[in-house]
Amino acid sequence: MSHPEQHRGRWRPRLDRPALVALLFGLAGVVYRLVLTLFTVPVSNSDEATFGLAALHIGQGRERPVFLYGQHYMGMLESYLAAPLVAVAGPSWPVLRLPMLALYAIFLYLIHRLTRRLGTPWFAAFVVGLLALGPERVVRDQLTVVGGRPEVKPAVLLMLLITVGLAAGTVHRRRLAIGLFGLLVGLAVWSDWLILPYLAVAGLALVWAVRRELLGWSGLLLVAGVVVGVAPMIVDNLRAGPGEDSLSVFREVSTKAGPQPPWSDRVRGGLLEGVPLAHGLCPVDGCGRWQQWFGVLYPVLLLAGAALAVLAYRRAAGAPRGERVGRAAGGLRGERVGPVVQLALIAGAALTLLSYVRSPLAATSPLDNARYLSVLQLSLPAVLWPLWVAALTAWRGTSSVLGRLTGALSAAVLAALTVTTLVITVLFAATGTAASRTEERQARELAAALRADGPHEVYGDYWTCNRLIFNTDESVVCGVLDGNLSPGQNRYRPYWRQVGRAERPGYVVEVDSPMDRRLRRLLADRADAAPVREVGGYRVYHPDTPVRPWR
Repeated sequence: MSHPEQHRGRWRPRLDRPALVALLFGLAGVVYRLVLTLFTVPVSNSDEATFGLAALHIGQGRERPVFLYGQHYMGMLESYLAAPLVAVAGPSWPVLRLPMLALYAIFLYLIHRLTRRLGTPWFAAFVVGLLALGPERVVRDQLTVVGGRPEVKPAVLLMLLITVGLAAGTVHRRRLAIGLFGLLVGLAVWSDWLILPYLAVAGLALVWAVRRELLGWSGLLLVAGVVVGVAPMIVDNLRAGPGEDSLSVFREVSTKAGPQPPWSDRVRGGLLEGVPLAHGLCPVDGCGRWQQWFGVLYPVLLLAGAALAVLAYRRAAGAPRGERVGRAAGGLRGERVGPVVQLALIAGAALTLLSYVRSPLAATSPLDNARYLSVLQLSLPAVLWPLWVAALTAWRGTSSVLGRLTGALSAAVLAALTVTTLVITVLFAATGTAASRTEERQARELAAALRADGPHEVYGDYWTCNRLIFNTDESVVCGVLDGNLSPGQNRYRPYWRQVGRAERPGYVVEVDSPMDRRLRRLLADRADAAPVREVGGYRVYHPDTPVRPWR
C-alpha cells in the first residue's frame, strides 16, 4: 500500500513492505517475459501471424476487421492494440507482442490491488509472486497474440475493483464508473466468449452493490457502455449471412459430431491435466502423476473458499450495531463486498471449469486445450485464501491441535505449489527455449531466402503460410493447401487469389512431410528437374508449370 510522505516540500508515495515485495516480484515477472518476448519465445505460429497481418492492415488503413480473418467469433482487439506499433516499426514478433506484455503488467497490478482489498497485504504479495513465475503453457497464454485472454483478465479485475469501490463508497464519480463497467463488459464479450462465466458473476456482484442506482441514469449508462463495447460485433452480425453470425459459428465450432467421451474422462482431463497446466505446475508436454495433486485439491479449495466467504458475509451482517455505525462510508455494504467478490471469483472458476469439462476436447486433447482454462488465474486469490488463513492461524498459535495440524498441511501445500511452479519455470527458462529459438531461426531463414531470391508467390501448409507472409512483410504471399494439395484454411482470401493468378508459383513444404511426398509424386519425372532447394528444414519447389490438382 502507498502512503504519502512529505520530503523537502514534495509529496512522494511510500510503499509498505508487502507492497514493495509485490513490486519486486512483479518487475521480475515483467523483465522475465520481456526477455522471452525479445527472443520470440514461445515460438510464433500462423494463428498469431494472422493477428499480426491484421494489425499491419489496420495500421496501413487497408482493413478494419471485427473478427479474426476467416472467423466470426474471435475479436481483434489485440490487433488494434498492436497496429500503431507495427505501423511505425514494421512487422516483427517482439513488436507485435509488446502490448501483451503491457496487459500482463496491468493484470499483475490489478490483481494485487484486488487481493489486498479482499485479503491481506502479504497474501497479495504472495499471489503476485506466484503469477510472476511462468513455464511455457502459462507465458504462451500471456504473451502470444492469439486472441482474448490477455485483455479480458485485466478487464474482469477492473470490473471487480469498481464494484468494491462502489460498495465501499470510495468511488466518487459513480455513474462514470458504472458506465466504464459496462464498456469493459462489451469489449470482453467482443474479444473472447470464454470469459462469459466471469462476466456473469461480476455483473451479479455489481447488481448486489448498486441495485438501487441501476434503476436510474446509472443503469442507462451501464447499458450504453455495454452497447458501445460490443458495437463492432453487433454491426458485423447484422451484416452476416444466414449461419454466419457469431452464435451460429461458435455453436458449430463447439459442437463436434461423434461419440461423447464419458464424464469421468472429461473430468479427469479437466482437473488432472487442465488445472495444473493452467497454473504452471506442469511442462507443456503434460503432467506427471506427482504434478496432478493440485487438480485433485482444486474442487476442495473452491468449496472451502466459498464457505469462508459465506462465513465472512454472515459475520459482517451480525456485527454489533455500534461497530457498524463506526464503519467507513460504505457501511455494512462496504464490509460485505469483499466476501461477495470472493464468491464471484469462486463461482467464475467453477462455471469455467464446468463449461470446459462439458467439451469432449477435455478428454481427447487436454494438452492442446488447457489454454482455455488460463482465465482461472483470476480466481487464484479466492482459491488459495483458505490455505493462507489456515496457515496463518496455526503460525500465530491461536488454534486447537487440529487447527495447527490443518495449518501445517496448508503451509505445506502453499510451499509445494510455489516450489513446483518455480522448478517448472526454471527448467523451461534453462532448457525449454532452445527448440523454440531453433524453429524461429529456421522460419526467418526461409523468409529471408524467399524474400531475396523468390519465388514470391508460393503454396504451403497452414502452419507455414501466414507466418511466412508476416516474416516477409507481405513481399512473399502464400496460399494454404492441405496434405492432399487441395485448398486449405485460407483465412485471408486475397492471398489465395493472388497466388492463384501467378503464372509460376512455388511450393514450400517441410522436408519429407506428407505434402512433400505428394508433391513429388505429382511432379513425377519433373521432380528432380524442377528447381529445388532446402532452407531451414523446408524444401522449396519452383516447377516450370504450376501444379494445381484441384482445378
